[in-house]
Amino acid sequence: MRLKLTATLAGLLLCTFASPGAQAQSWQFNTLSAALKSGETVEITDLYSVINCKSVLTAPPEVTIMDGPPGVTATAEEAMVVPRFQQCAKAVKGAKLKLTAGTIDDQTNSLMTIRVRFKTKDGDREQVFNIKISLFP
Repeated sequence: MRLKLTATLAGLLLCTFASPGAQAQSWQFNTLSAALKSGETVEITDLYSVINCKSVLTAPPEVTIMDGPPGVTATAEEAMVVPRFQQCAKAVKGAKLKLTAGTIDDQTNSLMTIRVRFKTKDGDREQVFNIKISLFP
């Protein structure tokens, strides 16, 4: 009986301390990345704010580059997008986050930090994106 209780306690401790590691690994899958050559534009992700699969945006999202390589710009292009993460079936008012590279002289790898401000019926909301960028001439 004592051996069974010890094994059960050890199993509970293992489950308790193993959980944060699993969360850290799943975070790695959410990292955005892009590879750009001079003059190219790439679509990164959809931008939207919904409640019950209905858009709550009152204006298009605003993009601000907080940090990143010179010559790369970020824009939010208005579009109808499907909020699949919320399991919505129909498109709602939103935008596409796009990156555009200017003239690239040297191959570089860097991290770009972008803040997106959403103006919603409930007030302003912000979301930050960290994007790994590989630039090629």
